[in-house]
Amino acid sequence: MALEGVPSSWANMKVLDQSGARIERSIAELRHLFRQDAQATRRRDARPGLWIAVVIYWLFSFTDLLLVPDVAFQTIQARLAVGVAALAVLEIQLRLQAETKWIDVTCAAAIVFGYLGWLWPTMTSAHTESASYYMVFGTIFMMSANLFFTFDIKFSIVTSTFILSVLFIVNYYFPSPDTYKLVFANFYVSCFAFTSYVNWKLNKERYNVFLNALEAATQHKEATERGHALLRLSRTDPLTGLENRRAIDEKLRQYWNDWHNSGHRFAAMLIDVDFFKGFNDFYGHQDGDRCLVIVASALADLVKQHNGSIGRYGGEEFIVLSRLPDDEQTMALADAIRATVEGLALPHDQRKDGTPVVTVSVGVGVTREHSGAKLERIIHEADRALYLAKASGRNCVWLFDPCDPQSSDERENIAALLKIAISQSLVSLVYQPIQNIASGRIEAAEALMRLKMLDGTPIPPNVFIPVAEQTGAILKLGRWAIKTVCTELLAHDHLAVVSVNVSPIQLKAPGFAASVAAILAETGVSGSRLAFEITEGLEMEIHSDVLRCIADLRRLGIRIWLDDFGTGFAGLSWLRLIEFDLVKIDRSFLHDCGSPKGKMMLQDIISLIRNRGHSILIEGVETNEQKTFARELGIDMVQGFDIGRPVPAAEFLSRWTACERIFPIAKRA
Repeated sequence: MALEGVPSSWANMKVLDQSGARIERSIAELRHLFRQDAQATRRRDARPGLWIAVVIYWLFSFTDLLLVPDVAFQTIQARLAVGVAALAVLEIQLRLQAETKWIDVTCAAAIVFGYLGWLWPTMTSAHTESASYYMVFGTIFMMSANLFFTFDIKFSIVTSTFILSVLFIVNYYFPSPDTYKLVFANFYVSCFAFTSYVNWKLNKERYNVFLNALEAATQHKEATERGHALLRLSRTDPLTGLENRRAIDEKLRQYWNDWHNSGHRFAAMLIDVDFFKGFNDFYGHQDGDRCLVIVASALADLVKQHNGSIGRYGGEEFIVLSRLPDDEQTMALADAIRATVEGLALPHDQRKDGTPVVTVSVGVGVTREHSGAKLERIIHEADRALYLAKASGRNCVWLFDPCDPQSSDERENIAALLKIAISQSLVSLVYQPIQNIASGRIEAAEALMRLKMLDGTPIPPNVFIPVAEQTGAILKLGRWAIKTVCTELLAHDHLAVVSVNVSPIQLKAPGFAASVAAILAETGVSGSRLAFEITEGLEMEIHSDVLRCIADLRRLGIRIWLDDFGTGFAGLSWLRLIEFDLVKIDRSFLHDCGSPKGKMMLQDIISLIRNRGHSILIEGVETNEQKTFARELGIDMVQGFDIGRPVPAAEFLSRWTACERIFPIAKRA
């Protein structure tokens, strides 16, 4: 089909193939695609077009009765015969899925035979004058080839030309004046030219519409693919390709809802690579990343066989969610996970337990009849089981059992212990140094709470802090921690600033700011030397009581820091509502900087915080390379094992404040 007027921008049109890859289409290819599309259009339009044409053809029987009554019976018979035959053939072709070209032939034949079937008896009418004028209706058949059907322009012209030729022959031999013949010959030619031009324009317009639709479909598909890619990127761990924490948290919520609504039991398994820090330190971070990728790939293949979900939960920790009917199958999968990693035989010569290969410890939590109302409970139980697996020598699997005193978190026992923790000196504080990366000086510290049982066994903070919050003991412990920080480090100008983690329960409690003011007055410490760390998270609601309490604390001069930025769900909202003095970026973003995507994400987070005007501290600095990288990024403060581990106050003072005597801390406060 020779079509002109194709926009030059489409000369080499870029579209997406079925796989989503961009390819170029030449004009010839575009016309081929259009012809394929036009065939579908012609098939779709053939039935209504022919039915309308036949009905109109039959309705002209009334005109036969008026103008050529002597042969009307013959013309009406011809109309009925041609119309019924054409419709019958078309319906059979459509039912048999005939090729489009034969459907076009049927429609064109209906026009031609419809014209000849009517014309032959009409020419024999005795009403010569009426018949001569009636012949003009023959042009309707010529128009039908262009108006009732979406024929290809060539096919349409061939059909119209045949009818035009018959018109000329009839016009020449039919007894009529020469003037009549001349006028009607011009009329026939005009109708032929007009309808052919209209058909050409319609085909050209259909082609342009097709190109516009193709371009729109291409852009839509490309935008959809880009959206899907961005969504996958936001839910994928850049190093291992597994689902990231955000994606796995959504899966966990889905599993949890199914458990509550339909009783579909599931297990959560936390998997930790044993002695991974030693592996990283000895083999290097590149080999460390390669190790995580290999482990992740092997575990993904295994979990896929059990229709489970696996994600990277942070650092060297993975999480598996799987619907399994009983504890036996759950433990079988957990042990298969352990055995799979051990079977990889990745060398690890720096282990202190004598095992020469990389292994994992697995902690398992399962849904039970009394699993509690919060989904965090099952993760807490899996984490507790993982802690016990590592305490049992690693490279093993541990299932959380609420009836086992060693496995159970013994909430009631811990709650009772918290009531006597202060009086029995079971609670203490350790301090981790915070370094000014520009000056290299230790200018602050973070106070971390520790708790031990009566026999001296330590209880992890992630075990006793939730119990303290649930029972309200955190209020008393929090006041004790603030007062202890002031008396141990701040009262005698040992350090410029010490930060204390503050629970949402404390911020919501009436009179919290007043109790802090009383402690400051009692110890003689300036509020500007105390910082409260607020952790963003699901339970940290942004409401008026919290905001009012923060405002009261600010009036006391207390600094407000945002802790673990990037790991919760409300970080941006907090940045918008509260003017923080400092924002602490979670360690996971620094540890993910081994990949370009991870490095880019950390840079984006830093830019976002900088635009808000906050100082920045990054956690988890464990190597000199990480500290150098933090300096290159323009980070203000750093904290981590490379700077110093948490130690009691006496050891902190002897180790970290000696060098500060040259630079009076009180002046820098």
